[in-house]
Amino acid sequence: MSAIQLTPSERKEKRADAHHLDPVVMIGGDGLTPAVVKEVDAALNAHGLIKVRVLSDDREMREAAFTILTDKLHAAPIQHIGKLLVLWRPMPEKAKADKEDRMKGPKIVKVLKFSKSGNHRPQVKKIKVLGNQRIAAGGELKRARKRQTSMKKSAAD
Repeated sequence: MSAIQLTPSERKEKRADAHHLDPVVMIGGDGLTPAVVKEVDAALNAHGLIKVRVLSDDREMREAAFTILTDKLHAAPIQHIGKLLVLWRPMPEKAKADKEDRMKGPKIVKVLKFSKSGNHRPQVKKIKVLGNQRIAAGGELKRARKRQTSMKKSAAD
């Protein structure tokens, strides 16, 4: 099986989508090693549409790497401009599901608050939980602590 074939209009759409992307894989002086191919495969599984930067000045080597990657990984060649290669492959269903499961914005959670004496009914509280927050055991909302930079750590010691 060889590379995926796209129509010119589909390729144009993918080029427009890739315009704002940064390269996720760099091919160094050693060329197209098995480790690089594996990383490109993982990036295609995770993102679908990726940019690869080739650090070599040899145009024939870049074109050969482009065709090898598209054939080996069953990807569609979108664009080869300068030292950038743009590849696309449909994302596997599992990766799509993982992307869709991510929390988008605040989440409303219902929490039961019990009375201290136990004589009253539990109250239902609705709490808005943001991405950097969690609910503690008592139903309290806790925020994530800010990370300390290495300069602050050394100053505190």
